[in-house]
Amino acid sequence: MSQIIFIPAEGGSGETRVAASPDTVKRIAALGFDVVVESGAGTLSRIVDEDYAMAGATIGSASDAARADVILKVRRPNATELESYKRSAVVLAAMDPYGNDAAVAALAKAGVTAFAMEFMPRITRAQVMDVLSSQANLAGYQAVIDAAAEYDRALPMMMTAAGTVPAAKVFIMGVGVAGLQAIATARRLGAIVTATDVRPAAKEQVASLGAKFLAVEDEEFKAAETAGGYAKEMSKEYQAKQAALTAEHIAKQDIVITTALIPGRPAPKLVSKEMVASMKPGSVLVDLAVERGGNVEGAVPGQVVTTANGVKIVGHLNVPGRVAASASLLYAKNLFAFLETLVDKETKQLAINRDDELVKATMLTDAGQVVHPAFAAAAEAAASAPPEAAKKPAAKPAARKTAAKKPAAKTSKGDA
Repeated sequence: MSQIIFIPAEGGSGETRVAASPDTVKRIAALGFDVVVESGAGTLSRIVDEDYAMAGATIGSASDAARADVILKVRRPNATELESYKRSAVVLAAMDPYGNDAAVAALAKAGVTAFAMEFMPRITRAQVMDVLSSQANLAGYQAVIDAAAEYDRALPMMMTAAGTVPAAKVFIMGVGVAGLQAIATARRLGAIVTATDVRPAAKEQVASLGAKFLAVEDEEFKAAETAGGYAKEMSKEYQAKQAALTAEHIAKQDIVITTALIPGRPAPKLVSKEMVASMKPGSVLVDLAVERGGNVEGAVPGQVVTTANGVKIVGHLNVPGRVAASASLLYAKNLFAFLETLVDKETKQLAINRDDELVKATMLTDAGQVVHPAFAAAAEAAASAPPEAAKKPAAKPAARKTAAKKPAAKTSKGDA
């Protein structure tokens, strides 16, 4: 008997992406599954129901989630969605568990086997499954497009009979996947690009894209990268030195794009209100970390703020979703690549190997328990606490602090 894979619409969350494409529907069907897609699930990603149907899917409704063995989503299911899932259903999504202890507990209580796709380790085998990289790549591109839309001048230098238009100066803060794509995009548009990062390896990457690197290159800088290639949180002293170096530089820039994120922690503040005040009227800052508290003082989630000195601070939410048609195609391929590893090719049935390194890194809940080591201890402590202790407001922050210290968080990605 074929197992069912369900792809729901992400409606209600403001999410424009979808977790499957016609191409991945064909591939999933070839694995031996029946695929059901909720009507309208791909509309905001320019994928109509007919495209899914032609690829072999059945067009259904939200109620079809109740009979699904596997559910592919973009975002973590909410409480209402979980109520409709059958126990033991497998859910693949970006779970966003840090600071969302109650939501993680709800996944366990629902009895689903939930995989946090953002915890996919950065190893060769898993490159095609890396949802953070695929989505950050598009976020970096879109950040430059959004900045250009708000900037009321041309980005490239233009020499005309009427005079010369100078090239825009663009500064990228944080040179991970998003930052590198932002550099490449700004360079293609003809801007003069500089960039900074705390990781020594970033210097060569920035230079290879034709941009200039800016950083305090002291001893702490030389050791500012983990074995997995992620950025470490820098000391207050280093942050102060870096801030002093960048403050003067920012004052001369037309566009600044910030991308710095640390797994499980609030985004570091990179641009102070004094730095914003030093910028020229008409300058633009794009904060890609605004959903995690933001890198820019004054950034407001979901808004474009114009400061008293005429600087625009762009705080768009879900930036990959602003290019949903492209983002969905990449995300769908990430999910399929991981799903394929969970299937027995002979029996054409789910066969999750809980000893597989990819499963260990990404499995968040299983058999009614929180199993990921970064969150299991906090969940266990909350479950064993007396009812009156659980009601105390101080209990939640303590649990989160414990979770953030667990070693498994190393598998998370370092920047937007």
